Parts: sequence; C-alpha cells; structure tokens
Amino acid sequence: MDLSVSRSRRRISPYNTILATLGAPLKSGLITTMNLMKILAALLVSLPVLVTLSLVLRSPPPDRIKGFADARVIQRLTPNDTSSSNSEDGFSDHTQMPKDTLHDGLIAPGFDEGSCLSRYQSNLYRKISPHKPSSYLLSGLRNYEHLHKKCGPHTKSYKTAMAQLKSSDQGNSSVRGSTECKYVVWISYSGLGNKILTITSAFLYALLTNRVLLVDPGKDMADLFCEPFPENSWLLSKDFSIKEKFNKFDQKSPHCYGNMLKNKKKTSSELVPSFLYLHLAHDYDEQDKLFFCDEYQSLTGKVPWLIMRTDNYFVPSLFLMPSFEQELEKLFPEKDSVFHHLGRYLFHPSNHVWGLITRYYQAHLAKADERIGIQVRTFESGPSPLQHVMNQIYACVFKEKLLPQVDKQKPVVTAPSGIPKLKSVLITSLTSGYSENMRNMYWEHPTVNGDLIGVFQPSHEGHQQTDKNLHDRKAWAEMYLLSLCDVLVTSAWSTFGYVAQGLGGLKPWILYKPENQTMPNPPCHQVMSMEPCFHAPPFYDCKAKRGVDTGALVPHVRHCEDMSWGLKIVGSHESHDQL
Repeated sequence: MDLSVSRSRRRISPYNTILATLGAPLKSGLITTMNLMKILAALLVSLPVLVTLSLVLRSPPPDRIKGFADARVIQRLTPNDTSSSNSEDGFSDHTQMPKDTLHDGLIAPGFDEGSCLSRYQSNLYRKISPHKPSSYLLSGLRNYEHLHKKCGPHTKSYKTAMAQLKSSDQGNSSVRGSTECKYVVWISYSGLGNKILTITSAFLYALLTNRVLLVDPGKDMADLFCEPFPENSWLLSKDFSIKEKFNKFDQKSPHCYGNMLKNKKKTSSELVPSFLYLHLAHDYDEQDKLFFCDEYQSLTGKVPWLIMRTDNYFVPSLFLMPSFEQELEKLFPEKDSVFHHLGRYLFHPSNHVWGLITRYYQAHLAKADERIGIQVRTFESGPSPLQHVMNQIYACVFKEKLLPQVDKQKPVVTAPSGIPKLKSVLITSLTSGYSENMRNMYWEHPTVNGDLIGVFQPSHEGHQQTDKNLHDRKAWAEMYLLSLCDVLVTSAWSTFGYVAQGLGGLKPWILYKPENQTMPNPPCHQVMSMEPCFHAPPFYDCKAKRGVDTGALVPHVRHCEDMSWGLKIVGSHESHDQL
C-alpha cells in the first residue's frame, strides 16, 4: 500500500469530511484539534437560530394579536379534520371550508350555488349548531321535496287542481272525490317577522298533512328569500284563479271555515268545498280556533285548497293535537328546535340581502372576540321611552355580566392581563338613540376590566314600513345579523327578536315590557327555550269542550316569559323545571 495515499485518506476522514461539507478550507496540516472545537462550538451556537428561522418561515404569520378573534370562517374549521381531498360536500381540504355545508343534512344537494350564495356560505359566519335534526325529519323533508316537485306550480297535477278550483269559482262551489295533490296557500300578511314565523307554521302543518305549501309572493317575498325547494318554486303562480279575492276574505266570507262552523253548514262525504279560507289571525273567534281540534280536521283533510291568513306562530297548538302527537315526536325529539330547524331550512337570504349581511359583518363584527346583539322594540305610546328603556338595557347587561361597566373616575384602565378583549355590540332599533347613548358611554369612559367595546347599528328607519322593499331588505339583514351573535338581548313581544333567536339557536335575555314609563324589576330574564311565542292561542279543551289553560296540559307547552297568556314549546329539561 502507498503510504502517502494512506496518510491522505486519514486526513479527510472523518472530521475533514464534515468540514469539507460545511465549506471549510482543507489545508493539510492546518486543521488542529483546537480549530475544530471552535468551529463545532460556533455551529452549536448558531443551530437554535437556524431552527427558529426555519419554523418562522414555514408557519403562516398570525392574522391578529392574541386576544382578538379571527373571522368566524376560521372559527368554524374543525381542528382535527383529517378528511381526504375528495370530501362528501365537494370541497377539498386545501380550501379550508367547513364540512357542514348542508346544515346537518337539512339542505338537499343539487342547488345552483350562484343563485343563492347564502345557502352554502352562511355556515362560514355561524357557529356549528349543537341541535341536530332527527333522521326522521331529514327523511320527511326529502319526501316533501319529492311531493313539491310533483305537485308544485306549473306541473300537470297543479294544473288539474287549478282547473277544478277555477270551475268551482265559476259556479260549481264543490268538487267530487279527491284530487291527487292538496295545498296550503299562505297569504302575505303583517310584518316581516310575523311572515317568517307564520310561513314556518304553515309549512309544518303541510308537512303533517301531506300538503304542498305555496307562498303568496306579496310585494317583495321573491326579492328577500331564495327558493327553499329544489326543482320547483314555492311561490304561488300569478295565474292563481282566486288570488284577486285574497284581500276580500274575512270571517264573514262564505268559504271561511269558522263561519261555516258557526252556521253549522255540513257537507257530505262525496261533496266537499273546492277551497276553505282559514282565518287564524290575532282577531279570530272561537269558531275559527276550532281548527286546532282534531274532530274539525276531518273536513279540512278532504279540501284540495286551504287558503290561510295568520300573523301567529301557531306551532304550539299543533303540539296539543293528539292526531299529530306521534309524528311530531319523531320529527322533533328535541321539541324546542322546531323553528331552529325549519327556519334554517326554509329561509335563505337572497343575494341582495346576503350582500348587506356579509358586508356589515366583515366590516364591524368579524374581528370581535364576542358579539352581543341587542334588539330594541318598544310598544309604548306617549312620551319617548328612550331614558327608562336605556336604563333597563344597562341594568340587564350589567347584572347578567354581558357587558362591562365603565369607570368614570379614571381616564385609562388597563386589563389585568394587559391584552384587552374586543366586544362588538350590534343594536337594532327603529331609532338611533339607544346605540348613540351606548356608543358615547364606551367612547368617553374606559371599561372597568379594560375590554374594548364597539357599538354598531346598521339602520334606524324611524317606523315600521311593511312591504316596502328596501326597508324589508334591511330588516331581514338585521334579523340575520342578530342571529350570528354569541349573546342576545331582545324585546318582549317582538317577532323580530324571535326570528333572530330561533335562527341562531340562542336563548336570549328578554327585556320585560315596561309599564307606566317605569323600568321593570328585574329588567330581564333568560328565556326557557329558543322557540318563538304563540301570542294568541286558543284556551279550549277539544275533548271536554270547555275552556282550559292550554299552557298546563302537557309539560312541553308552557306560557311565555314575555306574554303570560302566550304559549311556547320548551325542551324536556325546561318543562320539568317548570312543573
């Protein structure tokens, strides 16, 4: 072996190899043990810096400082989502879209996404609901959609039923036998909150009786809401033969069901009216209310067309009817989730309204750690209720620790942690006084705990303007924005607040109605359930045929917190606590 070659190999192995890899000069005889130790020490010192730089460059930069919330689109992501790129909802993991794009199965697949952006985007702004629809409800909705496709406007079955109705309208007041499809026609009536609640009531009745719901578009229904059913419209066609009579229907109309019962007008099993007018508005009488008795459903079940006018959320009375009891139990094992599920199924803001919602949300609410919605609606006449209602709001939010109080003695207060929380308060009201008062308070004084409070109000229209298009767009947008909040404070008797709490799955603190310009004590109370209140229920025992307290018949139908004579559905736990 050549000794010179052997020495050369020894020089570059093993330390010289490491140095050559690192770019150190290899000069024979110059690399000493001391030099080698210095180089290794330098490497050990620089290694943590290199590791830190690699982690920083690899990880995405944070969007905000600690303590400020990301937009809810980020909150909605599932931390442990390990699904493949070909997920069931059609979105891949890299899009960072949440999996629940169909609202726990409430929404049927196959809609054109561009025609109704809110249907698929709303889950980016709303927390995942802990309330899951039953498989029986989902199956019932799919069956209904098949029925609506078969019997809805412009279908063969619809044209046949229309021809029979038109024939009866021209002189033959009754029809023989049964038709293939039967309908509930909802007449556009009252304010927007009432409309949303009553359409839900009518749809549940249609679901229970195997009927098709058709909605009178009125002046702006088509502009406010997307079509909820695939492949066919829910809007009543313009050529509906008796549409021009809707405004003339009242309790004295010959086809009014209550009037027929009052006059004891009977029909044979072979000959039934072509249609019935159901007057279920707040001013209905005892005969009209018999609609909620099973024995009086026998005739309505045979009539092809039921024309309904109502401003009541009458769902609680359906839960008191024995004929519907088993079906409702299977549809809604969580009884106080009726409007929460059906509302999210039926009502999707149109693209016009969705633009109002998303622009406002991103501008004012998206970055908050917590969103507090306060809905103010007063029903008092006389002097302005601003001062005592404002006092009531403060008493409520401070007592329940929904918002922090202010420190009027110090110019600056720092939170103990040094990092404040950002809370956005969304106030909806017909007037601007409430939001201005709260905004000024939190601007002029620091909070006692250092939280930062932003107060926002989208509009202040002055007074309710029913059926005015832009007004209704704003109202619907504000209801929906309230439903995206984490906490709600709402006003007694207001269907506006009921819609927001139901869509959001929230149990709000409800502001009791003031009396004699005086703040109530206590100022507010958290409600038993997220269900709306039925303001004008019947108080009648159909079996005993006498008056009765219908809020004491079953554990899951109780009196409302804000209206002692009203009825609402409560859950099993809440109903047990009330007994």
